[in-house]
Amino acid sequence: MIFENNIAFARSLDAQDSLAEMRSEFLFPEQNNKPFIYLCGNSLGLQPKVAKEVLQRQLDNWKNLAVEGWFDGQEPWMFYHKELKKLMAPIVGASPAEVCPMNTLTVNLHLLMVSFYQPKGKKYKIIMEAGAFPSDQYAIESQVRFHGFNADDAIIEVKPREGEYILRTEDIVKTIKEHGNEIALVLFGGINYFTGQWFDMQAITVAGHSIGAKVGFDLAHAAGNVPLKLHDWDVDFACWCSYKYQNSGPGGISGIFVHEKHFSDTNLHRFAGWWGYNESKRFKMEKGFIPEAGADGWQISCTQVMPMALYHESLTLFEKAGFMDALRNKSKTLTSYLFYIINEANKELGEEQYKIITPQNEEDRGAQVSIIAKANGKVIFDHLVANHVLGDWREPNVIRLSPVPMYNSFEDIYRTGELLLAVARSI
Repeated sequence: MIFENNIAFARSLDAQDSLAEMRSEFLFPEQNNKPFIYLCGNSLGLQPKVAKEVLQRQLDNWKNLAVEGWFDGQEPWMFYHKELKKLMAPIVGASPAEVCPMNTLTVNLHLLMVSFYQPKGKKYKIIMEAGAFPSDQYAIESQVRFHGFNADDAIIEVKPREGEYILRTEDIVKTIKEHGNEIALVLFGGINYFTGQWFDMQAITVAGHSIGAKVGFDLAHAAGNVPLKLHDWDVDFACWCSYKYQNSGPGGISGIFVHEKHFSDTNLHRFAGWWGYNESKRFKMEKGFIPEAGADGWQISCTQVMPMALYHESLTLFEKAGFMDALRNKSKTLTSYLFYIINEANKELGEEQYKIITPQNEEDRGAQVSIIAKANGKVIFDHLVANHVLGDWREPNVIRLSPVPMYNSFEDIYRTGELLLAVARSI
């Protein structure tokens, strides 16, 4: 597509957008009665308009049914998670049996590492991306220490080459193979939170399996953002939060994926709880843990009804949008237009005031464009916020802008470009 740097062109793209009506499903933050251009869905998605109604319905169930709500009413809580599984599966490319909503992200990461990080002999090391989100770093550090290893020795980080921001797939694969006899687990993010790079998850999985390691992914920035095929890619496990691109609310329920090939593996360790016990025998209250079939067998605590209700309604919006294919097509155009608008601003300024560190290839990124300002980055970011453009600032010097196809428009992109140009001229 040949882009144009004018408001008429941006509005023409919006007029052709088959997903434009989805924008009306969400509430936008306002300041002085003026809505923000919201480009921070990679940190917290917007509130669906139906959220208050959904919570009220469950509060009414609690009020009217009390403990009987577990088994009575239109949405009995005992089996409520099963309704989510049907809608979660297409988001990550899995069968409903392979996914389950439960807990929060880092809790699930720990629980899954109990099963899939089983160091033996020389194979005790974990390979991960350098600069992963801190919670992943902390979780992995604590896991290797729990097993009695030194984190500096047991964790191998793959870094971008000198002067680069993006990890090359060949470097990831090479590192995996070079350390093959030491690696127990390959654990990457699906998308790097800082640069927005979408890793070649299939290539990483193939490389990890080729040296006998398990392979897992933290999909915090990938689930609901890019199309995933966890089952077909033969990924061993994954987990994600739902409050970013999936709009389930702050601290929303997490999700897990466990490949069906592991369902009958009795050698896998796991931390057990009553809710993961075989459903048909759960209320016999017997000793000796017998897991429920599939990913549900990794559950520990009972259904978190309110967070699940919010997640369920958000997932129905994905269903309405046609799940990931339609969203992905719009997302690629949105980010490509943002690239274009930023580069046009640089041309008018006569220098690269805004350096884009997100991959140029649209197949290597999700709905995020990260930029580094040549100077005064925080001043520029604050100016955007003061003028009703809400992105995200990440230390030491990155502005993350995330146009979400579910609710962002092409006019949002053009207006943001206007502000980036104006503030650069004023400082």
